[in-house]
Amino acid sequence: MFSLRKLLHVPSADQSLPGRSNPVPTAEKHFVSSRPLKGPYPAGSEMALFGFGCFWGAEKAFWKIPGVWVTAVGYAAGHTPNPTYEEVCSGATGHNEVVLVVYDPKQVSYEQLLKAFFEAHDPTQGMRQGNDVGTQYRSGVYVYGAAQRAAAEAARQSYDQALQAKRFRPITTEILDAPEFYFAEDYHQQYLAKNPHGYCGLGGTGVACQIGTGVAAS
Repeated sequence: MFSLRKLLHVPSADQSLPGRSNPVPTAEKHFVSSRPLKGPYPAGSEMALFGFGCFWGAEKAFWKIPGVWVTAVGYAAGHTPNPTYEEVCSGATGHNEVVLVVYDPKQVSYEQLLKAFFEAHDPTQGMRQGNDVGTQYRSGVYVYGAAQRAAAEAARQSYDQALQAKRFRPITTEILDAPEFYFAEDYHQQYLAKNPHGYCGLGGTGVACQIGTGVAAS
């Protein structure tokens, strides 16, 4: 991934780059499924939004899950409108690298997506994942509505207890209302399907997340 000396805190709006009025160009269809990245999405589908390190590997963690209709990578939770990848990597936009997941809730639950999210990375590392350092690699769940927020907070609490029992540090995952999602450039979409040997610094903790398997947070 792109590497520069970066800020390790999210800049304020007045410290962020100005951005642009038009979106950066991106792909029209998912490279694996050929489904439209920007919709229209099937009736009854729902959206989820996660950030947890390099979005190349983060996206791959979701597109093979049964019930996931389409995935896309992009930028969210920052200040700069329509940012580019280089701008996000500079740390001067405040954005996180994120994955948009469009799914059928009759086939896969939001809790199951949360389980996949937590188990695919180490959510205790703050502004980094492994060797990838910067604000765009922070752990985040960006929720669409009260039900997703309640599920995300319960999952975070339960997994935090499980991790600390194994001597991990406290979870640093942020949970925020879903901000505007900006699609990343064409070449980032489904990058690891196009480049099977491409770099991905993601790695889980090896600790199971019980949310989504019938265990509630205490």
